[in-house]
Amino acid sequence: MKVINLYQEEKELIELAVENNRQAQHKLYSKFSSKMLGVCHQYIKDLQQAEDIMITAFMKAFTNLQHFEHKGSFEGWIRRIMINECISFIRVQKKVKFIEDETYFEESHNNIESKFSVEDIQFLIDNLPDGYKMVFNLYCIEGFKHQEIATMLGINEGTSKSQLSHARKMLQDNIIKLKNYEMSVNKSNR
Repeated sequence: MKVINLYQEEKELIELAVENNRQAQHKLYSKFSSKMLGVCHQYIKDLQQAEDIMITAFMKAFTNLQHFEHKGSFEGWIRRIMINECISFIRVQKKVKFIEDETYFEESHNNIESKFSVEDIQFLIDNLPDGYKMVFNLYCIEGFKHQEIATMLGINEGTSKSQLSHARKMLQDNIIKLKNYEMSVNKSNR
């Protein structure tokens, strides 16, 4: 079966990479680097900084590869390293402060039908305040629970919920503004 062969090939590459086999490390890097750069870029706006963080995270992954236990996917394991490295970078460089606002709103998640491109949506997410963006990415994109996010970021669970609520509200407001802008541009072009 092809799936078993792919898994076996990846497992063999990991075993070789643990032994500092540079070719195996390069193959693993080549296989996952573009996807992991995307993960880093979700947290870090500047593409060059995101790439630097990705490379640092790969170095950490290769240094700690002997701790990978093959219990989950290798991609998931390395993705977590990428996320943790991004969070560390943001903490050190930007000194993100989370407002201890534990009030949040349970809102209905209106699926706003839009014709926005992925780039438009990413632009809106990138322009969230850093705390909002980090919690939004961890919860909505990575699938972490609020308790896990709180532990990762050293905040209260209520603060995580509040940050997510504010991020969603800000995104909804900005989507409405963007829709209104597009409608006004379309009217003026008629």
